Amino acid sequence: MSQSVFQPIGQKRLTNVAVVRYKKFGKRFEIACYKNKILNWRNGIEKDLDEVLQTTTVFSNVSKGVLAKREDLIQVFGTDDEHTICIKILADGEMQVSDKERKVELDTLFRDVAAILSEKCVNPKSKKPYTIGVLERALKDIHFSVDPKKPAKLQAVEALPLLKAVFPIERAQMQLKITIPVSSFQDLEKILKEHHAAVMEQNIEDDGVVVECCIDPGAYRQIHGFVQDEGQHGRLEVVSLNAFVEGPHDDSAEDVVESLENISLPAEAAVPSEPERPRIVAPVQTLSASEQTVVFQRGPIADIPDEFASRRDRFSEIDELQPGWTVQLKQKGNGSVVDAVFFSPSGEKVGSYAVARRMALAYHKKA
Repeated sequence: MSQSVFQPIGQKRLTNVAVVRYKKFGKRFEIACYKNKILNWRNGIEKDLDEVLQTTTVFSNVSKGVLAKREDLIQVFGTDDEHTICIKILADGEMQVSDKERKVELDTLFRDVAAILSEKCVNPKSKKPYTIGVLERALKDIHFSVDPKKPAKLQAVEALPLLKAVFPIERAQMQLKITIPVSSFQDLEKILKEHHAAVMEQNIEDDGVVVECCIDPGAYRQIHGFVQDEGQHGRLEVVSLNAFVEGPHDDSAEDVVESLENISLPAEAAVPSEPERPRIVAPVQTLSASEQTVVFQRGPIADIPDEFASRRDRFSEIDELQPGWTVQLKQKGNGSVVDAVFFSPSGEKVGSYAVARRMALAYHKKA
């Protein structure tokens, strides 16, 4: 019985390829990269070029295996050094994104929008911030979709009016300390009443009237201009960018979020006009020891028990960006809600995951 002769293939097959394409002067250049590595390179997370490129060869067509001509490389890039050219294409080229990569990018951006809303907004009644999970569910229920070409902060600003239409949420107020001459106090009082500011403290000192208040961030520019007009006699201090009530995040909106599924939204949700009402700063509330239980003492992220494996896997990204972070897990009452409190490598209490991740990413980019 005759057997067919095995014919070896003289080509190097590139598998699991993500192509980055660069066009200039009517010529096309491509490089073959590993999937999920291009964004890490551009964000500064991955610095080893060998972990990003499958080969340093520059192609004119990766799928057909056609190499770029040397004279074309010199004409476009001014050099034939393929290592230098690959770095240029990685930085400025068009990326071919797979479905999974696109989904990961959109999911990350969606969570960043929810994290910004959690940092900047509060429940109007309790004056406490919502958890990221609650806001993610609310955004999904109003069918909010993110745009990969817009920054997360801008999209959070666009999402806030849509959430206000069906969800109890408002922008957290700023806490300001204003010092002006006594003669200008009546003008300041008019501005504060116009913006429904909540005056927390008001004293008359040697250098004038000192007013400490909470006010909408949109009024900051007007107050800043008013204080500047007073010259050396006026002074403005920002005590807090977000005047939250201390304590755990607000999970009381869970029922509201579940009820949103039954609400039919119009094609274009109009931005509701806010009713004129005085803003009252809620008193500071703290949980007693019986209401808040530590389920994981402050320690390394890798030591989080298997009971909270999903959190450990999620938090591990912070350790990869900047080693030395520690975390403490606390359970509220007898419920299933567990809050995480992060501490930087220097021991500073940071708070939420979103803030800790942002600090670790900034450190990694500088390193």
